Amino acid sequence: MKYTNLGRTGLRVSRICLGCMSYGTPTWRPWVLDEEAAQPFFRRAVELGINFFDTADMYSVGVSEEVTGRALRRYARLDEVVIATKVYFPMGDGQNMRGLSRKHIVQGCEASLKRLGVEAIDLYQIHRMDPNTPLEETLSALDQLVRQGKVRYLGASSAFAWQFARALGVADLNGWSRFVSMQGHYNLVYREEEREMLPLCESEGIGVIPWSPLARGLLAGSRKSLTDRETTARAKSDTFAGQLYDQPGDWEVVEATKKVAAARNVPPAQVALAWLLSRPTVTAPIIGATKPEHLEDAVRAVDLKLTAEELKALEAPYKPHEVRGM
Repeated sequence: MKYTNLGRTGLRVSRICLGCMSYGTPTWRPWVLDEEAAQPFFRRAVELGINFFDTADMYSVGVSEEVTGRALRRYARLDEVVIATKVYFPMGDGQNMRGLSRKHIVQGCEASLKRLGVEAIDLYQIHRMDPNTPLEETLSALDQLVRQGKVRYLGASSAFAWQFARALGVADLNGWSRFVSMQGHYNLVYREEEREMLPLCESEGIGVIPWSPLARGLLAGSRKSLTDRETTARAKSDTFAGQLYDQPGDWEVVEATKKVAAARNVPPAQVALAWLLSRPTVTAPIIGATKPEHLEDAVRAVDLKLTAEELKALEAPYKPHEVRGM
């Protein structure tokens, strides 16, 4: 495993981040692994040198945080790993069980700390921007958590570049803790982040930790077509994937990835992740793993160096998209 700093911070993270949405309870999503089935993935991740783990309060409605916390206390040293979680999406039916109000952020943080079984969250991220809460209220509440020692670093996910730039500016203007990372939708099939968000992150020293680095499994190479929903349990029930990847040109990118992978004699997933890791702004793709080979392929991608010709072949089929994943 290789390690790097998260943005301009001194925090050292593995080049692969294990996404923990896949671990919790299958009553939330049928493809989610329960706690017993998830244990080997946490153990193997630690053995492979992964020290970066990302979850969210809304994954399995809190159960993912519980499973993640117990597994890391069992297999890892908590003072070495970096635990990231998120707040924003509904955690109940009540009016104040969602969003980025001071009330929900503080209550959400306290609940996440309890579920994770830790004294402080290493990276606390807003899962989306909240149009119904003043930005100053959100940022001051987050800063309060940092000053109280309940949160060590702040991150954001899936925003427009102008929104993120404004958030950084308001934090700086008020002397509040600023975001150090952006978790955005970015992969070979969807590259719209390259227009404004990635240049902004590079300029501001923000670490980039892409979600859906394999385009909901499209770039893993197992599907037979863009509309194939029968290959995996997740594909059968993942309606969100159809909202993200539905352009005919998307499949051309998948085919190009398969071609480069075949020439290298490696799985397409390794090539897709190696491409992301070659991007100067990318800190660590967030990978989901429900089969042992998912972890192994991700870690091998760290050492896979693509040639200029291969990079050109992978990028050539791309066609512009509407903004997806916000």
